[in-house]
Amino acid sequence: MSPSRSPQPVRILLCDDHAVVRAGLHALLSNRDDMKVVGEAASGEEAVAVAARVHPDVILMDLQLDAGPDGIATTRKLLAQAAAAPEMPTPRVLVLTMFDTHADITRAIKAGATGYLLKADNPQALYDAINAAAAGRTTLSGPVTDLVLSHLHTPPPALSERERHILRQLAEGHTNREIARALFLSETTVKSHLSRIFNKLNVQTRTAAVTKAAEQRLLD
Repeated sequence: MSPSRSPQPVRILLCDDHAVVRAGLHALLSNRDDMKVVGEAASGEEAVAVAARVHPDVILMDLQLDAGPDGIATTRKLLAQAAAAPEMPTPRVLVLTMFDTHADITRAIKAGATGYLLKADNPQALYDAINAAAAGRTTLSGPVTDLVLSHLHTPPPALSERERHILRQLAEGHTNREIARALFLSETTVKSHLSRIFNKLNVQTRTAAVTKAAEQRLLD
């Protein structure tokens, strides 16, 4: 009877623009027999190139990268690259970031990320998430799960039809003057409506209002 073979370690690519973070992760993962760092990248473009060369099972992806595409755009490129080459294994992208906003989480999952972890999580949570990702299972950090559930359980704010019209105009990039002309209102009235919209959505900027409205499907 032949001896049983040990399972192959999970092959990991690190993508983070901070060399110190990559070094820390490399040291952390190198202590394990079931994981192996096979590449590092400091940018999205580098991650795509290295992934094509080393064929990782799991990619630990930072969201905010100093140069080039961010982690969301890089995730899309990595998965598109794998889809265009059937002979190339499809990597699992596991986001590892400091940012825990609902918008970032939603964008990452929509882009194809298998999981979403925070850099504040403990090492065991990281190990478990990597193994889960390698097995094709979705994994979210505890605080991220709580945030997602709270949004699911929180009903969207009640907006009037006029406020929804203004939000749609806002999403199309129109100025207050253009919105006023389109809806036959004065600019003062538009500003008043925007103030109420911001209060209802609990935001302070036009961009944040559009982002939150899109998340809660208020633009449909």
